[in-house]
Amino acid sequence: MSEERTSTAATVRRLWPYLKPVRTPIVLAMVATLLAMTCGLGIPLITQRIVDGPIAARDLSGLPLLVGLVVLLGCAEAGLFYARRKLIAGPAAGVEARMRAELYHHLQDLPVSFHDRWQSGQLLSRATTDLTQVRRFVGFALIFLVVNSLVVVLGLGVLFWLSPVLGGIVLASTLPLVALSYLFESRFKVVARRAQDQSGDLTTVVEESVLGIRVLKAFGRGPHLTGRFLRQARELRETEIAKVRVFAALWAVLIVLPELGIAGQLAFGAVGIADGAVTVGTLVAAVTVSAYLRWPVDSIGWLLAETNSTASALERYFEVVDTPVAITSPAEPVPLPSPVRGHVRFEGVHFRHPGAEHEVLRGVDLELRPGETVALVGATGSGKTTVTALVPRLADVTRGRVTVDGVDVRDLDLAELRRVVGTAFEEPILFSASVTENVALGAAGVDEARVREALRVARAEEFVDALPWGLDTRIGEQGLSLSGGQRQRLALARAVVGRPAVLVLDDPLSALDVHTEAEVEAALRRVLKGVTALVVAHRPSTVQLADRVAVLVDGRIAAVGTHAQLLDGDPVYRHLLATMDDEEVAA
Repeated sequence: MSEERTSTAATVRRLWPYLKPVRTPIVLAMVATLLAMTCGLGIPLITQRIVDGPIAARDLSGLPLLVGLVVLLGCAEAGLFYARRKLIAGPAAGVEARMRAELYHHLQDLPVSFHDRWQSGQLLSRATTDLTQVRRFVGFALIFLVVNSLVVVLGLGVLFWLSPVLGGIVLASTLPLVALSYLFESRFKVVARRAQDQSGDLTTVVEESVLGIRVLKAFGRGPHLTGRFLRQARELRETEIAKVRVFAALWAVLIVLPELGIAGQLAFGAVGIADGAVTVGTLVAAVTVSAYLRWPVDSIGWLLAETNSTASALERYFEVVDTPVAITSPAEPVPLPSPVRGHVRFEGVHFRHPGAEHEVLRGVDLELRPGETVALVGATGSGKTTVTALVPRLADVTRGRVTVDGVDVRDLDLAELRRVVGTAFEEPILFSASVTENVALGAAGVDEARVREALRVARAEEFVDALPWGLDTRIGEQGLSLSGGQRQRLALARAVVGRPAVLVLDDPLSALDVHTEAEVEAALRRVLKGVTALVVAHRPSTVQLADRVAVLVDGRIAAVGTHAQLLDGDPVYRHLLATMDDEEVAA
């Protein structure tokens, strides 16, 4: 149990770098809260003076002043609580915003292999639900955890000052509460982390169901995903109920023990009044102080639970933020020769996925001469996509190297490398933005003329102009309002808008009919003369447009030559081509 508390404290301490810039308003908010609650503690002491003074003496001349003091303390308490909210609301939201920005930027820097392993719903819940929990902790729980602890100590001091016996009775009922709060803390932390993880899993199911709604409807698999959703929702519900059970047990204790303390005070006080050892005002003040301390004492368990929930949220947050960025720019990047020629070489390239036993690539040697288009063909799973990912450093080689104009891509600044290398993927990813914004993602600062030029290259200008608002038309999430061919042509326009020296196309034309595909590739070769292109080809028509063809077999380049040369002299290539023909006929 102590180890878990230490772990919780250590995790929460990691918040300090984010709290440091706003430590002044946090401290001021704590001071305002402490002063407010001190005002509340002062009211019972004035009540004692009223009972033992004007009321006991039946002389009401001093009553207005004492009542005025109560009103003044009440107004001061309200004003100070208002000041606390004003002081802390902005800084707490600022901490949340900075952490969310850090998480988002880190996600952009992490390699594609990280995103392949993580569910998007888990990442989304860390960026939303978990950081909202952190904001609530900074804006409320952190302040009251400190202040309420001080108020309990201060209140006990007041009680002991009023009557050591009455103070001892309250202390005897308070200490078990603190011990039980720490006991329940360890149980709650486990359940809270499980609930947060299950919430992330449920978010993933909802996201996948929304994005894949067409597939679900087409195959009638909505009930299957509904069953999966309901099963995970029930698991989350059971976990949340387990949290409630822990809370219920804690609150039962929190309610009973203070009531017993007040009962003990009343019993002793009544006897003391009868014996003349305690005044009525002292008993009233002591019971009022004890009642005032109910919330600070009761809240300790809830505040510790909030602390544990925050620690769990921070653990999930730092699981992502602490993931090292494997692909970065070197400390002293090597500049590319100017002008960039686009001479690409794969030299003894090996690649193994993290944690995998076998290599995907086992010594790839391939040269792409400046201005040359090379088609890469191979069976499914042969590593074609991996080869294309190594040029823009979406992944890094395990051994060997990839060079552009003689410079190892790992020695280049990432921004410069990805400016020089344009990429289009097999699956066209579009964003909920205008056509212009989607295409302009391919290069910084491009104007409308460059966007239109790229659209003409990709044979997309005609259908874009036919959209309701032309270039300003928002194409919707994932571009689902467009056809597959339209989405891929926009993705291709995005790849060429920056006029890259090297173009890497991972079969981006699969959704186009053969005629449109030929038009697009012919346009690329005509308009972008001097561009080096590596194209993963799944169609014979695409292969024939390449200057040379490289055959990838079992993680190695088995043959390189023109289409005619390989067709005449390489049986593996002929077999692959026959397979492509069969697939094209089937399509």
